[in-house]
Amino acid sequence: MQVLHWLGAAALGSLLVVGGVHAQQSYPTKPIRLIVPFPPGGQTDVVARTLSLKLADAFGQPVVVDNRPGAAGSIGAELAVRAPSDGYTVIMVSTSYAANAALYKLPYDPLNAVVPIVMVGEIANMVTVNPSGPFKSVKELIAYARANPGKINFASGGTGSGNHLATEHFSQMAGIRMTHVPYKGSTAGVGDLISGQIQLIFSGLTGMIPHHKANRVRGIAVTSAKRSNAVPDLPTVGETVPGYESVSWAAILSQKGLPRDIATRWNAEINRILQLPEVKARMEASGLEIVGGTPALLREVLTQDIAKWQKVVKAANIKLGG
Repeated sequence: MQVLHWLGAAALGSLLVVGGVHAQQSYPTKPIRLIVPFPPGGQTDVVARTLSLKLADAFGQPVVVDNRPGAAGSIGAELAVRAPSDGYTVIMVSTSYAANAALYKLPYDPLNAVVPIVMVGEIANMVTVNPSGPFKSVKELIAYARANPGKINFASGGTGSGNHLATEHFSQMAGIRMTHVPYKGSTAGVGDLISGQIQLIFSGLTGMIPHHKANRVRGIAVTSAKRSNAVPDLPTVGETVPGYESVSWAAILSQKGLPRDIATRWNAEINRILQLPEVKARMEASGLEIVGGTPALLREVLTQDIAKWQKVVKAANIKLGG
């Protein structure tokens, strides 16, 4: 009887082990929701939809993009972090995720309530001026601003928007003062730049390259740490203001408590997908430079950006609604 009991227990243990392994290997068994905390059609949404099709092939289950816009992405982020930690809800966030920690009193911890999955890619802003303006380089822009405090009007997509913070960060590092003119949308001020009503925009490369190439505006620099392959003739801001860097990025997060094996699989699948020729071509066409890498890299970026934007917002005394 003891032998039979031992054999029965051993057999049951083997079944449990095999069953556990099978359960892990069978993930996912139902559709996955990929939250995008912005409206359809924007940069983050386009990237998410490009990845979702390939992820569906990899996982054998639909990966459904769920747009949940509002409060600069914080509404969708709260929805994501409060979802079950089972791998069936993830979120694609942008730089605003880090900036929101400085701009809002968030109902979640932007670092400790999430599991970083992977940094997908980044896109620089183009520092863009009116072609007939008095400055044709970053050095000349800074000199003019120092000689004429507050006389340069710069556009943004609204108070607290990514390009507002990027421009304020530049002003602080360059030791200059300019006047902020908020618009509704990141490129809404382009027409006024062309007509000369404003003098400066920090705006995403994707939207500004056509205007730059047509000489409707003059690009004088990019805000990334290195020159962009899309406009290699433009220097970086950091070549004039050492240490300056400000890029918009796209990344995928999940909830605290996500099983390690699921997080590892997501990271591996996305890194693989990012190297597919058709995906690389689509990303590069939208101006996004692929990053990929480890969850640790993404956590480092989140930590650094949250601290950076808190410092910028405090120094500029930025108040939402102002």
